[in-house]
Amino acid sequence: MKFYYVYMVECADKSIYVGLTNNLERRLQEHNFGLNDNSYTSKRRPVKLVFNQEFMQFSQAEIFETKIKGWSRLKKIALANEDFDLLPILAECKNDSHHKNK
Repeated sequence: MKFYYVYMVECADKSIYVGLTNNLERRLQEHNFGLNDNSYTSKRRPVKLVFNQEFMQFSQAEIFETKIKGWSRLKKIALANEDFDLLPILAECKNDSHHKNK
């Protein structure tokens, strides 16, 4: 059976990269060896794995990857630290125009 992994790596510049792969070990090596000069992580090496989630279906992994790519850095770090109670707090809208903030 094939598995798919959504993962987050922390780059040397402290930015967070989110990706999807079917071979986590190989993909981390690719990031750290900088095989693609045009990739986000190529100029930000080394990278360190901070989170991964295994999926049995590609479509589920793709949906989750897209979801967390849109999250703030703080929310991604909370997920990596398994601080699940903090996730809903970080998801709240802080804009002045939001109905809760009027």
